[in-house]
Amino acid sequence: MQNNRRSLTLDGPVVVGTDGTPDARRAVRWAATEADSREQPLTVVHATRTESRRPHLSVKGIWQAKDHAGDVLAEAEALAGATAPGVTVSTASCPSDTAACLLGQAGQQGTVVVGTRGHGGFLGLLVGSDALRVAARATVPAVVVPPRERDRPAGVVMVAARDDRDREAVRLAADLALRRGAALRVVSVWIFLENVGSMATMFDDPSGLAAAESAEVSRLVARLREERPGLDVAHDVVRAASAAAVLVAATAEADAVVIGSRRRSLPVGAPLGHVTHAVLHHAHCPVLLTPPAQP
Repeated sequence: MQNNRRSLTLDGPVVVGTDGTPDARRAVRWAATEADSREQPLTVVHATRTESRRPHLSVKGIWQAKDHAGDVLAEAEALAGATAPGVTVSTASCPSDTAACLLGQAGQQGTVVVGTRGHGGFLGLLVGSDALRVAARATVPAVVVPPRERDRPAGVVMVAARDDRDREAVRLAADLALRRGAALRVVSVWIFLENVGSMATMFDDPSGLAAAESAEVSRLVARLREERPGLDVAHDVVRAASAAAVLVAATAEADAVVIGSRRRSLPVGAPLGHVTHAVLHHAHCPVLLTPPAQP
């Protein structure tokens, strides 16, 4: 059977959301730098949310929202131009919610970039609802930029990989590392349950189970080294009680972390897996989520 699955790339245009907040400005700077490295245009989007979800909004309020959008977009356009003077920057005001606006602009080939939180977020929330909606709905790569900025590049792009389902994430992380002149660190976390009962006696050395669990990723890494001989690749297999804790700690020494999004099919509860949620909330560097495979 012919495989018609669409292949993800990091070669297309970049779309970034802004609402004028400090988090949004950091996202704009990151997006401008990324667009420059790709030699692709950047679109800066502001969602006014003046469509159907705000029926109480008066005509005057709608015009005020549009005026505010113009000011926010003009500031963001200037910031993007100062960050990456060679990038072609366009702006767009959209009446829908943030996720719909950004994903609509990105189409099938773009990359969406958002800050962690915008206006209206509660101080206790590290990642706002808009960023989470983008991460949960995106069918293209989506980047969430954290509120902290690194003083200098770490020279490392990290990717979390557990099995063959993460091959797209590994491939995109390799492309990102090559373009940035960085090394690639592939991290596989093996969870060894303390209360496994008699099953533990089946293994003379528990590390043997870790090796077996990471065999698929090891094959991915070996193939990657053959296909990209100029890339510095390290593969770390870590035994731990919490995959989220290991990945979050590792982001302190990375310029970006790439994660293959795991989405739940249940109609209730969070649409993203708990590890993805934890990394989005606590990562020390931008998080690039690759969506599940699309037909």
